[in-house]
Parts: sequence; structure tokens; C-alpha cells
Amino acid sequence: MGLQHTESGRPLPLPNPTTQPYFDGAKERKLRMQRCPRDGFFFYPRSRCPVCLGDDWSWEDTSGRGSVHSFTVDRIGHVPALRELAPFAIAIVELEEGPRITARLVDVDADSVEVGLAVEASYEDVGDMTVVHFRPASSATSAPATSPAFA
Repeated sequence: MGLQHTESGRPLPLPNPTTQPYFDGAKERKLRMQRCPRDGFFFYPRSRCPVCLGDDWSWEDTSGRGSVHSFTVDRIGHVPALRELAPFAIAIVELEEGPRITARLVDVDADSVEVGLAVEASYEDVGDMTVVHFRPASSATSAPATSPAFA
């Protein structure tokens, strides 16, 4: 997958044949991922299952729900085209189905984000592209941290 930029300079993914179904799902407001019949869902899109190397996976919709596994806050706006959004949080979200996905968190104050925050997929149309973000889940509850490091 490559990178393209909007006229304002905002970076956007450039889909290829392997990743296109993921972006087609996003346009339909669905978080679609590959699922191996033996090993379950995996992300990022690729031609073979990262566990068994099988190529008999299928594209399936996920729940779009998960929790913040880790995050950072961009307080400066390192990408000039996103500077007006700073400060904003970028998180690694662990989906209910298992895979982790990196995305920007929206509809939340960056200083209130915490590990375990329950989130759900959110979608933004940027030109012809639909980008996946996450926002606090409707119930807005936090799951307990599972690592002693967060106790």
C-alpha cells in the first residue's frame, strides 16, 4: 500500500488490489478484515495468513468495537495538513476479534484517553477515500487494563 496526498497535503493511503476490499468496506461504514479459517482475523491486509501462511482466507466484517491498547498524543501537528487538529490521539486499538489496528481517535479530548478505553469504528470521507478512525464507544466505559504494568 502506498501513500497519496490531498491538495491540502493530508496523507492518505493508496489502496492496491490486496488492500482494496478493506477500503471498500470502510466506504460502506464497515470494518472489514481478512479471516483465516484456522487462525481467525488478521490485520494489515496481505496475501497470506501471517500465522499459517494459508491463502484460503476470506474478507469478513468485524464488530468495529475494541479498546485502546496503547496510544500517543500529537500535540504539535507533525503533519502540517493535520496541524489544525492538534492535539489529537493516535491509538493502537485491540479489536474484539483480536487484531490490533492503528488509527486516530476522534470525538474525544486527547488528554482523557486512557488504556482500556472502549472504542468503536468511525468513518471520515476525504475526497474519494474513506478513512477509519475510532471514537469512544456509545457506552463510553473503560475495560480494565490486563497488564500488571497498568495496575
